[in-house]
Amino acid sequence: MTRKTRAIGGAGALAIAGTLLLSGCGGSGFDDSGSAGGDGELTSSDDALNILIGSSGEAETKAVEEAVAAWSDESGVEAKVSVANDLNQQLSQGFAAGTPADLFYLSPDVIAGYAGNGSLMAYGDQLENKDDFYPSLVENFTVDGDFYCAPKDFSTLGLIINTDLWTAAGLTEADVPTTWDELAAVAKTLTTDGRVGLAFGAEYQRVGTFMAQAGGAMVEDGQAVANSPENLEALDYVQTHLQDGTFAYAADVGAGWGGEAFGKQLAAMVIEGNWIGGALSNDFPDVNYLVAELPEGPGGKGTLQFTNCWGMAADSPNQQAALDLVEYLTSTDQQLAFSEAFGPMPSISSAADAWTEANPDLTAFLAGADYAQFPPNQEGANDVISDFNAQLETLKDGDPQQILDSVQANLEAVVG
Repeated sequence: MTRKTRAIGGAGALAIAGTLLLSGCGGSGFDDSGSAGGDGELTSSDDALNILIGSSGEAETKAVEEAVAAWSDESGVEAKVSVANDLNQQLSQGFAAGTPADLFYLSPDVIAGYAGNGSLMAYGDQLENKDDFYPSLVENFTVDGDFYCAPKDFSTLGLIINTDLWTAAGLTEADVPTTWDELAAVAKTLTTDGRVGLAFGAEYQRVGTFMAQAGGAMVEDGQAVANSPENLEALDYVQTHLQDGTFAYAADVGAGWGGEAFGKQLAAMVIEGNWIGGALSNDFPDVNYLVAELPEGPGGKGTLQFTNCWGMAADSPNQQAALDLVEYLTSTDQQLAFSEAFGPMPSISSAADAWTEANPDLTAFLAGADYAQFPPNQEGANDVISDFNAQLETLKDGDPQQILDSVQANLEAVVG
């Protein structure tokens, strides 16, 4: 059993912040031709670029600033990075005022709205490295058939196991669970007074992994399927083990999120993403752990992925330079450098082997890229998920079918 304590950087529990760094393909000599961005042609000018990011911390900010500065020196185009205090609010204000940043972090839950009102340039098909991005990430940022923006990095969810508690309970590497039944068994073994076997957030962004493992989803082929038999089986399974005390929500064991529950050893296992490494390294450096793929359910393997992209403003006067910068920032060498700096996984398949070699104990996260689902990205879906999360807080004593029927009705109104 591998011990793992190396920091891998934080990116926030839902929105994975981060990406990229040095050695790129920046060029110079941008001309003054071009037209408005909405028709597929890129604008070009001598204007400087403004880049707006939502940073996970000093390491990410420094890495992005240095990468952009290096590209600027090479291309001859001035560029400035600004760090948002509230990214969504500042994006909205910039669009409303007609002064948006040229490039910005953009999450899947807001892309459909901005695409629908003409705020975004759909430049994805013009990327020289477009075929290198993982297909599921491309799908995440595709709206009405248009690939809008380059995924800047991503994370999946895995099973984080406290190896000291595992060994103390008489478990071995052979006991790492690969099925729901095995997960339930080891969770029971690891549950003691004052510690639960498995903890996770009371939210779709964690419970949804069980839905995926049951063969369920929120949306399939453009149709809402939230109240499917598969999703009901998943919630029944979770409810059973919330009731028997072997699973628990992080808040119910006195923690703000899964990483805190794990670090304080209030839970022997948690479902979290690769951002947990930085948090454990900073706050709980003596906790030893390993990362495993989430166990298979009746429908097979399943996890969720989280990502952001480099959004480009339709009103940017220098989209050609912005595209060049995105290609620079999403190149293999730079994404690997960002991964080393603060922990995200590269969004391109060409970086997979090098990333795996550099992070042998974290390969379970990357393996999830082959089968990960992403939260629905239709306009209004974020509100549906927020309501779903509120209902999941009552799952232990609630009615799973009633919860899913409510989510289904709300989702149908969004998906149409």
